[in-house]
Amino acid sequence: MDPSLTSAGVLALLGLGLIFGLKHATEVDHVVAVSTIVSQNRNLLRSAMVGALWGAGHTIALLVTGVIVLLLRITIPENVSNWLEFCVALMILGLGANALWRALRKGREVHVHKHTHDGVSHVHIHFHEATTRHGESQSSTHTHAVSSIGIKPVLVGTLHGLAGSGALTLLVLTQIKSAWLGLLYLAIFGVGSIIGMLLMSGLIGLPFALTARNLSGLHHRLQAAAAGLSIAFGLWYAYQTGLASGLF
Repeated sequence: MDPSLTSAGVLALLGLGLIFGLKHATEVDHVVAVSTIVSQNRNLLRSAMVGALWGAGHTIALLVTGVIVLLLRITIPENVSNWLEFCVALMILGLGANALWRALRKGREVHVHKHTHDGVSHVHIHFHEATTRHGESQSSTHTHAVSSIGIKPVLVGTLHGLAGSGALTLLVLTQIKSAWLGLLYLAIFGVGSIIGMLLMSGLIGLPFALTARNLSGLHHRLQAAAAGLSIAFGLWYAYQTGLASGLF
Protein backbone atom coordinates (compact mmCIF):
# COMPACT_ATOMS: atom_id res chain seq x y z
CA MET A 1 0.00 0.00 0.00
CA ASP A 2 1.19 3.51 -0.76
CA PRO A 3 2.57 4.90 2.53
CA SER A 4 0.86 8.19 1.80
CA LEU A 5 -2.49 6.44 2.15
CA THR A 6 -1.75 5.63 5.80
CA SER A 7 -0.70 9.11 6.88
CA ALA A 8 -2.69 10.91 9.55
CA GLY A 9 -3.84 13.58 7.11
CA VAL A 10 -5.18 11.05 4.62
CA LEU A 11 -6.94 9.02 7.31
CA ALA A 12 -8.52 12.22 8.60
CA LEU A 13 -9.67 13.08 5.07
CA LEU A 14 -11.24 9.65 4.62
CA GLY A 15 -12.87 9.94 8.05
CA LEU A 16 -14.40 13.22 6.95
CA GLY A 17 -15.62 11.50 3.81
CA LEU A 18 -17.48 8.95 5.93
CA ILE A 19 -19.02 11.67 8.11
CA PHE A 20 -20.01 13.78 5.11
CA GLY A 21 -21.56 10.70 3.51
CA LEU A 22 -23.66 10.05 6.61
CA LYS A 23 -24.78 13.69 6.62
CA HIS A 24 -25.41 13.68 2.88
CA ALA A 25 -28.02 10.94 3.28
CA THR A 26 -30.13 13.24 5.48
CA GLU A 27 -30.56 15.98 2.87
CA VAL A 28 -34.21 16.86 2.43
CA ASP A 29 -34.61 15.87 -1.22
CA HIS A 30 -33.08 12.46 -0.48
CA VAL A 31 -35.28 11.80 2.55
CA VAL A 32 -38.48 12.93 0.80
CA ALA A 33 -37.84 10.75 -2.25
CA VAL A 34 -37.01 7.67 -0.17
CA SER A 35 -39.98 8.19 2.17
CA THR A 36 -42.44 7.70 -0.70
CA ILE A 37 -40.90 4.30 -1.43
CA VAL A 38 -40.58 3.32 2.23
CA SER A 39 -44.25 4.15 2.82
CA GLN A 40 -45.21 1.23 0.57
CA ASN A 41 -43.48 -1.31 2.83
CA ARG A 42 -44.85 -3.01 5.91
CA ASN A 43 -41.77 -3.98 7.90
CA LEU A 44 -38.51 -2.41 9.01
CA LEU A 45 -36.25 -4.83 7.15
CA ARG A 46 -37.72 -3.89 3.79
CA SER A 47 -37.68 -0.21 4.73
CA ALA A 48 -34.01 -0.36 5.68
CA MET A 49 -33.27 -2.30 2.46
CA VAL A 50 -34.78 0.59 0.47
CA GLY A 51 -32.21 2.92 2.00
CA ALA A 52 -29.36 0.50 1.34
CA LEU A 53 -30.37 0.14 -2.32
CA TRP A 54 -30.67 3.92 -2.65
CA GLY A 55 -27.17 4.24 -1.23
CA ALA A 56 -25.85 1.62 -3.64
CA GLY A 57 -27.22 3.48 -6.66
CA HIS A 58 -25.96 6.77 -5.27
CA THR A 59 -22.47 5.37 -4.73
CA ILE A 60 -22.26 3.76 -8.17
CA ALA A 61 -23.16 7.09 -9.80
CA LEU A 62 -20.52 8.93 -7.76
CA LEU A 63 -17.80 6.41 -8.54
CA VAL A 64 -18.52 6.33 -12.28
CA THR A 65 -18.58 10.12 -12.41
CA GLY A 66 -15.49 10.26 -10.23
CA VAL A 67 -13.54 8.01 -12.56
CA ILE A 68 -14.35 10.27 -15.50
CA VAL A 69 -13.67 13.51 -13.64
CA LEU A 70 -10.58 12.51 -11.67
CA LEU A 71 -8.81 10.51 -14.36
CA LEU A 72 -9.58 12.81 -17.28
CA ARG A 73 -9.36 15.97 -15.16
CA ILE A 74 -12.56 17.46 -16.52
CA THR A 75 -15.37 19.24 -14.73
CA ILE A 76 -19.10 18.76 -15.01
CA PRO A 77 -20.68 21.85 -16.64
CA GLU A 78 -22.88 23.84 -14.30
CA ASN A 79 -25.73 23.73 -16.80
CA VAL A 80 -25.67 19.91 -16.76
CA SER A 81 -25.74 19.87 -12.96
CA ASN A 82 -28.70 22.27 -12.96
CA TRP A 83 -30.65 20.08 -15.38
CA LEU A 84 -29.94 17.02 -13.28
CA GLU A 85 -31.23 18.81 -10.17
CA PHE A 86 -34.39 19.76 -12.06
CA CYS A 87 -34.79 16.11 -13.09
CA VAL A 88 -34.58 15.19 -9.39
CA ALA A 89 -37.46 17.58 -8.72
CA LEU A 90 -39.55 15.95 -11.46
CA MET A 91 -38.66 12.52 -10.10
CA ILE A 92 -39.84 13.51 -6.61
CA LEU A 93 -43.08 14.78 -8.10
CA GLY A 94 -43.56 11.52 -9.96
CA LEU A 95 -42.82 9.44 -6.87
CA GLY A 96 -45.29 11.47 -4.84
CA ALA A 97 -48.04 11.20 -7.45
CA ASN A 98 -47.52 7.45 -7.75
CA ALA A 99 -47.51 7.00 -3.96
CA LEU A 100 -50.71 9.06 -3.62
CA TRP A 101 -52.46 7.02 -6.29
CA ARG A 102 -51.39 3.78 -4.59
CA ALA A 103 -52.52 5.03 -1.17
CA LEU A 104 -55.94 6.10 -2.44
CA ARG A 105 -56.40 2.88 -4.40
CA LYS A 106 -55.43 0.69 -1.47
CA GLY A 107 -57.56 2.75 0.88
CA ARG A 108 -60.60 1.71 -1.14
CA GLU A 109 -59.76 -1.99 -0.89
CA VAL A 110 -62.02 -2.54 2.09
CA HIS A 111 -64.26 -5.39 3.05
CA VAL A 112 -66.15 -6.42 6.14
CA HIS A 113 -65.87 -9.70 8.03
CA LYS A 114 -68.74 -10.82 10.26
CA HIS A 115 -67.96 -13.12 13.15
CA THR A 116 -70.02 -14.80 15.82
CA HIS A 117 -68.51 -15.67 19.19
CA ASP A 118 -70.63 -17.22 21.96
CA GLY A 119 -73.80 -16.08 20.24
CA VAL A 120 -72.61 -12.48 19.85
CA SER A 121 -72.09 -11.17 16.30
CA HIS A 122 -69.68 -8.40 15.39
CA VAL A 123 -67.89 -7.17 12.31
CA HIS A 124 -64.31 -6.32 11.42
CA ILE A 125 -63.31 -3.83 8.70
CA HIS A 126 -60.19 -4.81 6.77
CA PHE A 127 -57.93 -2.97 4.35
CA HIS A 128 -55.97 -5.33 2.12
CA GLU A 129 -53.08 -4.82 -0.22
CA ALA A 130 -52.51 -7.19 -3.11
CA THR A 131 -49.96 -9.18 -1.11
CA THR A 132 -52.24 -9.59 1.92
CA ARG A 133 -55.58 -10.57 0.43
CA HIS A 134 -57.34 -13.56 1.91
CA GLY A 135 -56.91 -16.79 0.05
CA GLU A 136 -53.32 -16.21 -1.01
CA SER A 137 -50.73 -18.67 0.15
CA GLN A 138 -48.42 -17.50 2.90
CA SER A 139 -45.37 -18.32 0.82
CA SER A 140 -46.31 -15.75 -1.80
CA THR A 141 -45.64 -12.92 0.64
CA HIS A 142 -42.20 -14.18 1.63
CA THR A 143 -39.94 -13.21 -1.21
CA HIS A 144 -36.33 -12.13 -1.23
CA ALA A 145 -36.13 -8.57 0.07
CA VAL A 146 -34.14 -7.04 -2.78
CA SER A 147 -36.12 -8.61 -5.62
CA SER A 148 -39.46 -7.81 -3.98
CA ILE A 149 -38.54 -4.15 -3.40
CA GLY A 150 -37.45 -3.70 -6.99
CA ILE A 151 -34.96 -1.50 -8.74
CA LYS A 152 -36.73 1.80 -8.03
CA PRO A 153 -34.55 2.77 -5.00
CA VAL A 154 -31.40 2.08 -7.02
CA LEU A 155 -32.57 4.31 -9.88
CA VAL A 156 -33.60 7.07 -7.47
CA GLY A 157 -30.22 6.89 -5.74
CA THR A 158 -28.41 6.92 -9.07
CA LEU A 159 -30.13 10.11 -10.18
CA HIS A 160 -29.42 11.73 -6.82
CA GLY A 161 -25.79 10.71 -7.16
CA LEU A 162 -25.53 12.16 -10.65
CA ALA A 163 -27.22 15.39 -9.60
CA GLY A 164 -24.90 15.88 -6.63
CA SER A 165 -21.74 14.70 -8.34
CA GLY A 166 -20.87 18.06 -9.90
CA ALA A 167 -20.21 19.95 -6.68
CA LEU A 168 -18.73 16.92 -4.93
CA THR A 169 -16.26 15.98 -7.65
CA LEU A 170 -15.25 19.62 -8.07
CA LEU A 171 -14.47 19.72 -4.34
CA VAL A 172 -12.44 16.52 -4.60
CA LEU A 173 -10.55 17.82 -7.63
CA THR A 174 -9.53 21.04 -5.91
CA GLN A 175 -8.51 19.40 -2.63
CA ILE A 176 -7.08 16.00 -3.65
CA LYS A 177 -4.27 15.73 -6.15
CA SER A 178 -4.14 11.93 -6.35
CA ALA A 179 -6.78 10.34 -8.56
CA TRP A 180 -6.66 7.09 -6.57
CA LEU A 181 -7.08 8.95 -3.29
CA GLY A 182 -9.95 10.90 -4.79
CA LEU A 183 -11.72 7.70 -5.82
CA LEU A 184 -11.10 6.20 -2.39
CA TYR A 185 -12.62 9.31 -0.84
CA LEU A 186 -15.70 8.95 -3.04
CA ALA A 187 -16.00 5.26 -2.10
CA ILE A 188 -15.81 6.06 1.63
CA PHE A 189 -18.30 8.87 1.11
CA GLY A 190 -20.58 6.37 -0.62
CA VAL A 191 -20.31 3.90 2.24
CA GLY A 192 -21.31 6.67 4.62
CA SER A 193 -24.31 7.55 2.47
CA ILE A 194 -25.40 3.87 2.38
CA ILE A 195 -25.20 3.57 6.16
CA GLY A 196 -26.89 6.92 6.69
CA MET A 197 -29.79 6.22 4.36
CA LEU A 198 -30.21 2.68 5.69
CA LEU A 199 -30.69 4.15 9.17
CA MET A 200 -32.91 6.98 7.92
CA SER A 201 -35.18 4.72 5.88
CA GLY A 202 -35.52 2.34 8.81
CA LEU A 203 -36.53 5.25 11.04
CA ILE A 204 -38.97 6.58 8.45
CA GLY A 205 -40.44 3.11 7.99
CA LEU A 206 -41.12 2.63 11.71
CA PRO A 207 -44.58 4.30 11.83
CA PHE A 208 -45.63 2.53 8.62
CA ALA A 209 -44.57 -0.84 10.06
CA LEU A 210 -46.34 -0.20 13.37
CA THR A 211 -49.64 0.72 11.72
CA ALA A 212 -49.59 -1.82 8.88
CA ARG A 213 -51.43 -4.69 10.57
CA ASN A 214 -53.84 -3.37 13.19
CA LEU A 215 -54.31 0.27 12.19
CA SER A 216 -54.90 0.01 8.46
CA GLY A 217 -56.85 3.26 8.21
CA LEU A 218 -54.07 5.22 9.88
CA HIS A 219 -51.51 3.36 7.76
CA HIS A 220 -53.14 4.53 4.52
CA ARG A 221 -53.48 8.08 5.84
CA LEU A 222 -49.76 8.10 6.63
CA GLN A 223 -49.05 6.89 3.12
CA ALA A 224 -51.21 9.68 1.67
CA ALA A 225 -49.49 12.24 3.90
CA ALA A 226 -46.03 11.10 2.75
CA ALA A 227 -47.18 11.31 -0.87
CA GLY A 228 -48.64 14.79 -0.37
CA LEU A 229 -45.40 15.96 1.23
CA SER A 230 -43.43 14.60 -1.71
CA ILE A 231 -45.67 16.38 -4.23
CA ALA A 232 -45.48 19.68 -2.33
CA PHE A 233 -41.70 19.47 -1.98
CA GLY A 234 -41.33 18.41 -5.61
CA LEU A 235 -43.25 21.46 -6.79
CA TRP A 236 -41.15 23.78 -4.61
CA TYR A 237 -37.91 22.10 -5.69
CA ALA A 238 -38.89 22.30 -9.37
CA TYR A 239 -39.50 26.03 -8.96
CA GLN A 240 -36.16 26.53 -7.19
CA THR A 241 -34.11 24.49 -9.65
CA GLY A 242 -36.01 25.48 -12.78
CA LEU A 243 -37.28 29.05 -12.49
CA ALA A 244 -35.53 30.65 -9.52
CA SER A 245 -32.13 29.36 -10.66
CA GLY A 246 -32.59 30.79 -14.16
CA LEU A 247 -32.55 27.39 -15.86
CA PHE A 248 -35.61 28.40 -17.90
